[in-house]
Amino acid sequence: MTPPLVLRDPSSGSEAHLAAHLGFNCFTFDAHLGSRVVRVLDTADDFPSPKYRPSAYGIPILFPFPNRIERGRYTWNGKEYELPEGAVPYDRFGNAIHGFCLDRPWRVLRSGPSFALGAFQLSVDAPDRMQYWPADFLIEVRYEVLRATLRADIRIANPSSQPLPWGFGTHPYFRLPLAAESQIGRCTIEAPVSELWELDGFLPTGRRVAIPEEKNLADAIYADLLQIDDVFTGVQSIAGTVEAVIIDEDAGLQVTQRTPSEYRELVVFTPPRGGAICLEPYTCVTNAVNLAARGLDAGWRVLPPGGEFRTWIEIVASPVLA
Repeated sequence: MTPPLVLRDPSSGSEAHLAAHLGFNCFTFDAHLGSRVVRVLDTADDFPSPKYRPSAYGIPILFPFPNRIERGRYTWNGKEYELPEGAVPYDRFGNAIHGFCLDRPWRVLRSGPSFALGAFQLSVDAPDRMQYWPADFLIEVRYEVLRATLRADIRIANPSSQPLPWGFGTHPYFRLPLAAESQIGRCTIEAPVSELWELDGFLPTGRRVAIPEEKNLADAIYADLLQIDDVFTGVQSIAGTVEAVIIDEDAGLQVTQRTPSEYRELVVFTPPRGGAICLEPYTCVTNAVNLAARGLDAGWRVLPPGGEFRTWIEIVASPVLA
């Protein structure tokens, strides 16, 4: 097995592990808060391993589309595309899922004791998939551990002569509870969301609906009451920043995921194995390329030739903030 990259903040001892050979997946983050260590991310002891899906643990990176494209088919600028099952990741329902980057090796451009910069270019790192997307792309992710914070700075660039359609997201698995002596039933989940996308077979119908009370994350919900795989929208920011928060009441700990306001959707998923929750920030909704073709505001973006887009995500462990 390829050894992971180890990122360690010398001032605190906080540490993260990256699998550059498997989608640049950051699959552990242990935040040190004085004498306490918070294992923030859910992972298996032997991950990454071929016996696991690349999207099973840690923080899979989802690009050039997050979540699903219905039946792996879409039309762009009058041309029909099909992403064949077996050539790209698929779900069990016959939909292409989670993009082209999470299951392939990335190149490490630079690294130091507490940071690493990884890059993935379609024409270089997955040339067999070039035929399935309208343009070449480059994505760079720089992870850094700073005290009890894991920060990702993301750069998306279009090196081709054609417009690049895209959506971006991550799929972090947060460990529950946040301390060994705690219980999931004493952990709350809160996110500033105001609507749901109506789903049919995990695909949005195009309608946005009110959030039922049992899923209303705008009010904190205990994690043991959530069995969910939903696409929330109407994400609210304060001063341009969105915060989704996990609080472990018995441990007196919290984990906060901060993003800028361009992450307009939040997928929330409770894995059937238990012990974790996914709070997935997306710049667009599931199946956005096909919804946009219907004239719907799905968050689908286009980067012109030579253009670039920069964004970031932070995950912070701390004592419960009053």
